[in-house]
Amino acid sequence: MKVVALEDGILCIHQDDLPAFKKGGSVVRNSYFWALKSIACYAPRQGNWEFDEVVWVALGRMLMAFTESGYLGYSETFLEFSEDLPIPESLRSVSTYL
Repeated sequence: MKVVALEDGILCIHQDDLPAFKKGGSVVRNSYFWALKSIACYAPRQGNWEFDEVVWVALGRMLMAFTESGYLGYSETFLEFSEDLPIPESLRSVSTYL
């Protein structure tokens, strides 16, 4: 699962929880990497990726699509929130608490 932080309308996914791009690797996993990167507002090579609130609906739909494809499991596609953070409505279908 991807542990996330939420601050000032920005959702951050820690770099250790991001999918890896592997040249010659799985097409699905590499597509997942590029799909996530494409909607991030900030996605440095060695750092946390940030997602503006305006893309959360798209993020949720994308995570659900990759989950339902059967190629990636919950551990790779679900977001984990700490119990002191409310899960945004647009991300509830792809989120859980730690």
